[in-house]
This record gives sequence, C-alpha cells and structure tokens, in this order.
Amino acid sequence: MKTILVAQKIREYRRHNGLTQEEFGRLLGVSAQAISKWERVECYPDITFLPEIAALLGCSINDLFDITKSI
Repeated sequence: MKTILVAQKIREYRRHNGLTQEEFGRLLGVSAQAISKWERVECYPDITFLPEIAALLGCSINDLFDITKSI
C-alpha cells in the first residue's frame, strides 16, 4: 500500500540524514509528535508540505511515493 510506503520513506530519509523527529519537525515548523504520527501512518502531512519535506530530505516527491517515471 502506497500510504505505508510514504511513511516508511519519510522515516528512512530522515534517519539517513541524521535527523531526529524533533529536529525534522523544527525545520518544518511542526511538532515531533506530528512527525511521529506521519511515520506511524496515524495521519499524513498536508500536501503543501511535500516540496519542503522532499527538499529537506534531499529527495524528490516522486522518491517519497516510490514513483518511477516511465516513458
């Protein structure tokens, strides 16, 4: 299921970048609890956060959704 994959990708990229949930939340202007809920699939980040999440994590939005471009 894609929703679980997004949560896993956020956690994976956050950890890869050496960020705690608290640090990542502070960079985004949300609480560590919000990050925790995203990663546990209790809720989802607002769509307007996706570009900033991707930029902070050094990936693309497509990477978060595990989308590969096919021609």
